Amino acid sequence: MANSAFAQPAPAQAKNDDGEGAPTSVVNGQEANADGLLRLITERAKKLAAKAYAETVAEAPEELKNISQSQYRSIRFNPDAALWKNVAPYELQLFHPGFLYLHPIKLNVIDQYQVVNQIGFDRSQFIYEKNVAALEKALAKHTDQHLGFSGFRVHYPINRESYKDEMLVFQGASYFRPVGPNQVYGLSARGLAVDTGEPGGEEFPRFIEYWVIQPKSDDNQLVIGALLDSPSLSGAYVFSVDVGVNTNIEVKSKIITRENVKKLGVAPLTSMYFFGENSNRFPGDYRPEVHDSDGLQVETQSGEWIWRPLKNPANLSITSSMVPGLAGFGLSQRDRDFNHYLDLQAHYQKRPSLWVEPTNEWGEGRVELVEIPTPNETNDNIVAYWVSDKPVKAGTELTYNYRLSSFDSHTPGQSLARVEQTRSGRGPHSRSNDGTQQFVIDFAGGGIGKLDASAPVTADIQVNQGQVRDVSVVKVDQQDRWQVAFKLMPQAKAVVDMRLSINLKGKRLSEVWNYVWTSEGIQ
Repeated sequence: MANSAFAQPAPAQAKNDDGEGAPTSVVNGQEANADGLLRLITERAKKLAAKAYAETVAEAPEELKNISQSQYRSIRFNPDAALWKNVAPYELQLFHPGFLYLHPIKLNVIDQYQVVNQIGFDRSQFIYEKNVAALEKALAKHTDQHLGFSGFRVHYPINRESYKDEMLVFQGASYFRPVGPNQVYGLSARGLAVDTGEPGGEEFPRFIEYWVIQPKSDDNQLVIGALLDSPSLSGAYVFSVDVGVNTNIEVKSKIITRENVKKLGVAPLTSMYFFGENSNRFPGDYRPEVHDSDGLQVETQSGEWIWRPLKNPANLSITSSMVPGLAGFGLSQRDRDFNHYLDLQAHYQKRPSLWVEPTNEWGEGRVELVEIPTPNETNDNIVAYWVSDKPVKAGTELTYNYRLSSFDSHTPGQSLARVEQTRSGRGPHSRSNDGTQQFVIDFAGGGIGKLDASAPVTADIQVNQGQVRDVSVVKVDQQDRWQVAFKLMPQAKAVVDMRLSINLKGKRLSEVWNYVWTSEGIQ
């Protein structure tokens, strides 16, 4: 029945905030698939955008606003109450409100008969552990409808057929977090980023309502729709989830603007970088590295691959990679060696990498990277997204479709030699006050390990200011890697943008290492 029209919702179904029912009561005759769902939610988004923005009034009760993270984690959804338990490949479990998650969402399920049912909050589906027993008692004076869900998670057997792992979460603003096989949660994706890093402050659009199509017993794809809203815009999103070697999510979106938007960040990825091999600011930590991602990867339509190592700056850093034609971008956790992290709780070596590949024409634009200073690993301080060259005016309708894929260390389609590590410092024999900075970059993969140490491999280094000297390109003994070392003599108070690749007889062998160094001691 996947191609039949949606049935009308039951008369008793709850109404939406604008007084309308589920989208099938607004637009009839749409098919219960990704495209039909997108059309339905787009109509809702257009109606929202035609009105002045109204902040959702409902919010979690006072008793839930001041609980700790530990208390919040002690409120667990009963897995026996999961939606589609033992009847579909995917199962849904729901999140209680509280802690940072105070705004309720609406969740609709389109069942196997094409009927839209809104899922109501039911506290009997949750397990309140001993340290929140008093909280459970205090909540008894509130109705279930007053509480509401704060999000949901998807379970699927991504690692072994006998167990359904948690592999996708939608919770908070427009955040969603996928993982692939043998990975643990790390970075997040978002629906949109609005005015990130702007002096006037960032706007955080929210997914306020969801629709999930119940998959058939033999269907390995899950379709999720979401309605986005914020002061500047509204939007319709459909996520088609498919799990194989990696977790792949086909994202289709329609954005309708209420106001002019100064900066619209498309397909934003949010991560954490505390310190790593290119840092020396936190020598008191026993762990060699602490990060969810270690680099930004960009691919242009001309076939150039760019790798920018992440950093934890001393001051806010916003940099852009101008991309004449974007083929893809992503945040990567390239280093998968446990010995480089030594953290048995966080398992940073298992954090996912995510790749964004446009599936419609986005036009000209740039990939922007925001790096925010952080004193610890609890804060997400890295954001990457794409920004169009065209201004975003009020009353504009925009379409952004893309494929979001999980991966480990190797970006899909990247066959050139890759940057394995970046190290910097004053280096040996450098005077402490002359400003000279030593850089050492290792490249591996792409077949360069087959080259003899006598091969005439050269380094192409470009800097926007300062001077480069003492360049060496050497094959590392007993390893399939080549190392480039050089010294940078910057100007005073310099911000130096560097590009480096290795070549053999005029042919590029590697991706482009791109690094921004400042004289503020951020390394």
